[in-house]
Amino acid sequence: MKKRLSLMLVTLMAFGSILAACGGDESAAPADTNTPTETSTDNTATPDESTAEEPDATEEPAAESDSAIGLTEAEDMSLNPAAATARTDSAIIGLVAPQGVFNPMFYQTTYDAYVNNLIFPSLLKIKGDGTYENDLAESIDISDDNKTYTFKIRDDANYTDGTPVTAGDYLFAMKVYMDASYDGQSDPLSWNVVGAQDYHDGKAKDISGIKVVDDKTVEVTVSDYDAMTQVNLGGVAPLSEAYYGKSYKQGDVSSIKELNNKPMGAGPYKLTKYTAGQEVDFEANENYYDGAPKIPKLIYKVTTDTTNMAMLQSGETDLDNVTVNEDNVEELKSMGFLDVDVLKNNGYGYVAMNNNNPLFTDPKVRQALTYGLNRAEVVEAAYGPYAEVINIPQSDVSWAYTAENINTYDYDPEKAKQLLDEAGWVEGSDGIREKDGKKFEVNFSATADNPVIDALIPIMTENYEQLGIKLVVETLDFNAIMEKKDKGDYDMFFAAWGLTPDPDSTVYVTDGAQNNSGYSNKEVDELYKQGKKELDLEKRKAIYAEIYQKINADAPEILMYQRTNMNAINGRLDGWDVTPYKEFPYSLHQVEISQ
Repeated sequence: MKKRLSLMLVTLMAFGSILAACGGDESAAPADTNTPTETSTDNTATPDESTAEEPDATEEPAAESDSAIGLTEAEDMSLNPAAATARTDSAIIGLVAPQGVFNPMFYQTTYDAYVNNLIFPSLLKIKGDGTYENDLAESIDISDDNKTYTFKIRDDANYTDGTPVTAGDYLFAMKVYMDASYDGQSDPLSWNVVGAQDYHDGKAKDISGIKVVDDKTVEVTVSDYDAMTQVNLGGVAPLSEAYYGKSYKQGDVSSIKELNNKPMGAGPYKLTKYTAGQEVDFEANENYYDGAPKIPKLIYKVTTDTTNMAMLQSGETDLDNVTVNEDNVEELKSMGFLDVDVLKNNGYGYVAMNNNNPLFTDPKVRQALTYGLNRAEVVEAAYGPYAEVINIPQSDVSWAYTAENINTYDYDPEKAKQLLDEAGWVEGSDGIREKDGKKFEVNFSATADNPVIDALIPIMTENYEQLGIKLVVETLDFNAIMEKKDKGDYDMFFAAWGLTPDPDSTVYVTDGAQNNSGYSNKEVDELYKQGKKELDLEKRKAIYAEIYQKINADAPEILMYQRTNMNAINGRLDGWDVTPYKEFPYSLHQVEISQ
């Protein structure tokens, strides 16, 4: 006997993060509903990626911040620039440059997720409250023992080339995930699909636990289930085997990755042109199963924190994620033709430390670097009342958030010096600390034109100089920093995580797919396993509280802030459904032009 999937699901989406370029945006969730993303700057709502104000994590958010949250609608559309009103069949969205990884299996940044969200639907989709509902799936049935999941794909689901989305395409996507050469940021073997390990190891040509019942029905059996099983399996976006599988051979996914900038999916839009570092162009998929999008043409245009306000004001863009601070809020509202939407961010900004680097292997050093940085001053300078200092890698919009038994690491340079002394780093004749003949010199990889970086670097340089630490800053674009991160070739960098609704994550798991820092704590690893396995929400809360307490004590990274997001949207566009869990791409297909 089978039971229908409850759409209350888990407050979902695993892997608490999506990499973002802090300063720009920490978005909520990628097309692959299991994987968080990283953002480059912290202007709005993904990757990520949440800047802060003075209060520590034991305090309530500032009243100013709470009162600032909400939508301020455009007051005078007669002020709308001609450049915007002339676009009667198109909209232009400003964002940080994508990496060009347009495949839901392989991307790692929020900005690529924004593209993938429009092209690749999965069996489930996120709702505004952080729960899921069916998307490509017409129905999902689960066996009484929670180990067999039967997905029925909608009959009207077709790819943009007109071919149907099939159960075989779901199986093909799962084979790619389970392939030994898969190097994306998901952890598919942890989904416990029967036969997946044998396929991964090359001992089998098929995945025995996945059965194609008919063209539109696929049955997946797992050896064990946990709180994320439904989401992991339902979060898979089928890939057209006819398109992506022409040259695929088990053990080599390179032919699939070669199509990363030539994607084809079944979503509301199809990509027509990609110019790296400039823009991504889309056309509406007229045969989209949920109804043809109301805006025929879309452009994602690359902007920066130095250009996005001017481009909104001139009408060159219709939407952008602008850094939240009092001056920017005031300026955007004064334009008159913009809707200004300020909302809590489900993400956080952080300074990464390479835990594999001898400089940072001692937790006392990492604690000292946290105590010795005036985070409250940085956050206040960057965001004013629109953020608060954070001390655990979790947003306070999450059910898993806790402030209990959390060290707030209030700015204390004397405590920092004491810890550095205890770790064996002593001041040399030039005032720079040294140990075993090595100077304490840190290379910091920073993004340009980033308001958080602009606030952070002067304060960090001065604070660390007082501690006897030399900070050397190199300026790179976000994607270059991500490349250094992937190679482990960094000391420190600043980014943000855009969190998914469920706290399950590999960011702090030993050798985890999204573990950028090299952090390892076996107790934390075990607790993450327990948290994922536990189905009782209150028990899960207790487990994640213990996880955050241990991470807080180990200080593998310098956690900076949780901020609010701000979307500035031309008032000519109506129909948005944006929340801390649901980023703007998820409702683009229903947005219409009214001018």
